[in-house]
Order: sequence, then structure tokens, then C-alpha cells
Amino acid sequence: MYIIVGLGNPGSQYEHTRHNVGFDVVNILSQSHDIPLNRSKFKARYGEGHIGGQKVALVQPQTFMNLSGECVAELMNWYKEEMSHLVVVYDDIDLPEGKLRVRAKGSAGTHNGMRNIIALLGRDDFPRVRVGIGRPPEGWQLADYVLSRYMTQQQREGALESYQKAARLVEILIREGVESASCQAGSL
Repeated sequence: MYIIVGLGNPGSQYEHTRHNVGFDVVNILSQSHDIPLNRSKFKARYGEGHIGGQKVALVQPQTFMNLSGECVAELMNWYKEEMSHLVVVYDDIDLPEGKLRVRAKGSAGTHNGMRNIIALLGRDDFPRVRVGIGRPPEGWQLADYVLSRYMTQQQREGALESYQKAARLVEILIREGVESASCQAGSL
């Protein structure tokens, strides 16, 4: 089983903000594979189904971002899956807007949600799909930027396109492995 965790903050005030990329990607996967997120456990909203012939759990933690590791640690303790079957999808300010990157392991970088996950799991050897949101404009505080929404129609369409590509990368990762998804990240 693959456990696909999309990071974000719960609550309508955070819907479709830059920091909720992971939630939006999980919603795309949920809709395209008819996997309703209708269960509540592990401090998460989740659903189980199949993608690419593999059983999956699609997960949206219901803790706030900086406590995402609480949910992920509970999930991993319950499902007892290999770390290679945990896939975390999240926003990355260190990547240009719309740029995608897939890695089999690595540090948290500047992302506090990932930092909490790595701290509570005690390891960083699990795949991740990073979706670039770019750096804040001059004069913006980082927190204000990541919690903001896309203002123009062009920005919203660009964001949706990158989220759909990220969902495709998750599907490729499940079907073909993390190396294949990583190689295809730049060509989607």
C-alpha cells in the first residue's frame, strides 16, 4: 500500500492557499481515481482505494502544518508500510513557481511541516513531491505569502496546471517508481 500525504492546513480560510498545495493535489487524485476522503482517523481526513493497480491511502492531515508529523507517525505505525511507500506532497518556496521535483529522500529544507515529519519519524528516506511556489515578493513576510491565494486568473490556472502535473507524478511514482517520476518531473 502507498500512503500519499498531501500537506496543508485544515479549515476553509486556508483552502487553495500556496501552503495547501498538498491538499489540492490529494483532492485531484481523489476525484480522478474516485477515492472519497470520507474517513477520519490518525488526526487526518483520508480515503482508501487504488491507483495504478496499487492500494493507496490518500491523506490530508488535520493538524496544522507544523504538526504534520503527528499524523504521519500515526499512519506509519498503523499501516506498518515501508518508508518507500510513504509519499509526501508539499509546497516549496525554494523552487520557482510551478517547478516540480521528486526525490527519494532528503532534508526538510525550509519547510516546517516536513521538518516535523522527519523529526517524529526519525528518518528522511521517504519519497516526496515538491511543488514550487517561488519566493515572496519584496516586502512580503514569508508566512503571509505562503498563506495567500493566487490573485489573478492566470496565476490560478498556472497553479492548477502544476497541481495536476504533481498528481500525475504521484501516479508515475506508484506505477513506475520514484526514479522514473523524478526523471519525468521536468518534462511534464
